[in-house]
Amino acid sequence: MRPSLTIRGWTVVAVVLVAVAMSQWFGPRALNAVVVPLGVVLLAGLAAVVRADRPYVDRHPVPDGFIGEHRRVEVAIESGGPIAATVRDTVGEGLSATEGPIAETTLEGDETVAYDVQLERRGDKRVGPLSIVVRDILGLVERPFEYEETTPALVYPYVRDLGRGSATDLQALTGLADRHDQREFDYLREYRHGDSLRDVHWKSAAKRPGDELTIVEYADDEKGSTVTIAAECLPHGFDGATDRGSTDRVDEMAAAAASVVTYLLERGTTVGIALPNESRPPGAGRTHHRELLRLLALAKPGELPERTRRDADVLVRTEADETTIVVEGREIPFDRLRGSDRSEEARRAHRELTGRDDGNDRGTGSSPRTTT
Repeated sequence: MRPSLTIRGWTVVAVVLVAVAMSQWFGPRALNAVVVPLGVVLLAGLAAVVRADRPYVDRHPVPDGFIGEHRRVEVAIESGGPIAATVRDTVGEGLSATEGPIAETTLEGDETVAYDVQLERRGDKRVGPLSIVVRDILGLVERPFEYEETTPALVYPYVRDLGRGSATDLQALTGLADRHDQREFDYLREYRHGDSLRDVHWKSAAKRPGDELTIVEYADDEKGSTVTIAAECLPHGFDGATDRGSTDRVDEMAAAAASVVTYLLERGTTVGIALPNESRPPGAGRTHHRELLRLLALAKPGELPERTRRDADVLVRTEADETTIVVEGREIPFDRLRGSDRSEEARRAHRELTGRDDGNDRGTGSSPRTTT
């Protein structure tokens, strides 16, 4: 865009005009003493800004996170020469800047502008676009540069700690996690690296302590070791994506599904998920857990096909007034399953995924203790 005068620049122009007018009464010396220096400064500032190259901007990725966490936003700026500038970034809906996303700086070679944002709502949020306004050293002339690129900031849903729920209700989920213990025995084989210790035949190991460990294989191993979770948010009564109530209900569905996913993965279960517009095959481990959380971060309202509901081991169903967990035909209200304390969220997922514990409960829920 073209250079323009700042308020300070227009003030200089006003002073020059007044000086020209005063010279009519006091002679040309007044003109030389005031107008010439100011004119030189103004022209020099205009030349400096016109000659300034467009800065090169490189936005760094923003890591995924849970609601309530903070993430660092960094923008690397490369300029052709030293020049004063104001860097202004835009923080999208669902995020809030903990400090102003505006920096007054001098661009000289490579410069990195950084600030923190707080993650406030589930979903694919955006940081940007960015603008840079360069000025001459006295701030008389400015020239804006606009950058349309944005950076995604994916926010996971809440993961509720189901350990506070009813023991009877939790037993329904625990039964799914432990049902491989009830499968039909097939044969024993030698232990191989990567086998789960849950499948070690400990009676054989106790009888022959000097021998290699043996693993139990079951006739229905693939079916018995897998739990499929189907989740839907029925759109009836919602006015599309513009209705805040619809957004809240989808957030509740995503939180319920994420909580069940985490609970089962913690217990060594292989978990898959089916949503109205997306699905993931069964898997285990921290990487798989993050993939499921990313999927649920982007979940939208919709109904599942009847066959998907029927084949799922767990159905998470959110309607206008309630979210229900259906396990083997038994309907459990999600509020009852996670207990009555809505305010305190466990920090284990945050600690497991980031490797640190900041001592704050920030809606991160329980963590995956699964291993890859």
